[in-house]
Amino acid sequence: MPEHFHFVTGRLAEHALRQEVQTLSAKLGFDFTIDVLPITVAALMTPAWIAKHITPVAQATRIILPGYCRGDLTPIETKVNAKVEVGPRDLRALATHFGEKPARLEDYGNYTIEILAEINHAPQFSTSEIVAKAKQLAIDGADFIDVGCEPGNTWSQVGEVVRALVDEGLRVSIDSLNPAEIAQAAQAGAQLVLSVNSSNRQAAADWGIEVVAIPDDPQSLDSLDDTIEYLATRNIPLRIDPILEPIGFGFAASLERYAAVRRKYPDAELMMGIGNITELTDVDSAGINVVLLAICEELGIRSVLTTQVINWARTSVAECAVARQLVHHAVKHRVPPKRLDTRLVMLRDARPQELTETALEQLASVIKDNNFRTYVSGGKLHLIGANLHLAERDPFLLFERLMNPGFGGEKPTRDAPKNVDPSHAFYLGYELAKAMIANQLGKEYRQDEALDWGLLTVAEESHRLRKGSASQRSQPSSDDQQSESSS
Repeated sequence: MPEHFHFVTGRLAEHALRQEVQTLSAKLGFDFTIDVLPITVAALMTPAWIAKHITPVAQATRIILPGYCRGDLTPIETKVNAKVEVGPRDLRALATHFGEKPARLEDYGNYTIEILAEINHAPQFSTSEIVAKAKQLAIDGADFIDVGCEPGNTWSQVGEVVRALVDEGLRVSIDSLNPAEIAQAAQAGAQLVLSVNSSNRQAAADWGIEVVAIPDDPQSLDSLDDTIEYLATRNIPLRIDPILEPIGFGFAASLERYAAVRRKYPDAELMMGIGNITELTDVDSAGINVVLLAICEELGIRSVLTTQVINWARTSVAECAVARQLVHHAVKHRVPPKRLDTRLVMLRDARPQELTETALEQLASVIKDNNFRTYVSGGKLHLIGANLHLAERDPFLLFERLMNPGFGGEKPTRDAPKNVDPSHAFYLGYELAKAMIANQLGKEYRQDEALDWGLLTVAEESHRLRKGSASQRSQPSSDDQQSESSS
């Protein structure tokens, strides 16, 4: 016998849920029923309230509750005698909730590129500050913490800092051409040296660790070949970095050099320092990081050095951690890196969804309470309540029309709202500001939820749910009173 899923929802979400479940049931082979409880917004349901209103279905094997339902599920389980679980907050995630994963994503998340995250001008910070920065970089996805020294000086505390990082279980590279600094770092546990050329390669054998070979002059590969040969004949493990030049200083030519080095040394480990582009270009870093790591993936460059000093590149390490998965999957499976992972789609949303004008009108016609719902549709901000549907591009004009029913010569069809106290006005202003941003950028707006900024998203605690929980605890006199918060 197939499983029978009994979905619990509110009036507003019924249509969308039914469409999603019908598609899934045909694909996965389960039976279903949908229980539409006497509440407009399903997010405000509590387990105790659901237990009073749910209609048990004898054949149901699993009860699926709305994703915002919180609390002890025992009252429901006692009544329905079936497994009860909370579904996803987003209906579009139901397939994932039931264990469905597109075949093209079965091995998504693998990668081959290591991230070296540099702490620039490390001598300017205390050891504790460097350790704190390094631990956060590791959380963000860094495989190596690169300790950046300052040219022209010998940093006497470099060994102490490297040892402190190693004691934290971190892999450390030292970014210096100074043999004295490098020797201290190597002795303290550093595993990689950035960088080695003709100026310091004679000391490389003494350090006993892997090094990165760079050219004396990025415009010519002859000096790079000399250093590679010098290190290889002495069995010193190495990576090769032909040096990525900034835009305007030979960027395209430097990319050609990476390809040339790969052809000449097909089995060598290569590294690319990508900060010369992300830090020196007036553009958000996420897109640049994806493109540069795609080049690395196709050329077999298995390590990148990045920095996050300038504000527009402040999350480069986390971006690279996502980008390396995205490009690895694309190259391995020969598919475009599209609709695989939206964490780097930050400014705009991948697939924003809006209710139509007709749907909003229908919603306004069935609402009985005086609470306000905010929506974005058709390039406008919409404010909906009982006997109310206002739409404007300008949130100030929208609020003016709300508070003054005869504003602009309109014929008043309602009284001014009596529930807009300072706290409520602040709430509406906050929500309309979010809606305005979503409208301008092409993002999906959902009342009481954070806008989706990809990996930068900071979740919000729903004002509506907090208020709704408080009102439910005060023993509402009817389902309609219980169904909405005072916002």
